[in-house]
Amino acid sequence: MNKLHIKKNDTVIVLAGEDKGKTGKVLKVLVDKQRAIVEGVNMVSKSTKPSAKNPQGGIVKQEASIHISNLSLIDPKSGKATRIAIKMNDEGKKVRIAKKSGEEIK
Repeated sequence: MNKLHIKKNDTVIVLAGEDKGKTGKVLKVLVDKQRAIVEGVNMVSKSTKPSAKNPQGGIVKQEASIHISNLSLIDPKSGKATRIAIKMNDEGKKVRIAKKSGEEIK
């Protein structure tokens, strides 16, 4: 299983596809498929049967997954897309660093 540069709750920007340029928060990361679900990005219409939660049924809009290669983290300092580096901090713990500004990504 590979390590990915994107984690849940990261703010990302879409680099390619229909939603290019949109930003959003990562809701879920599917590590085995190398995909992520991003809030408000790659919306699809899905038909649902009536249930207790949705007694009417019908068509529901929801986010579909997008490949990790089409996403880039947003630099906390500049607000633009950045690559990341993994370095050790003072306590000897691995942290993600934005390549553009050198800021630590929380």
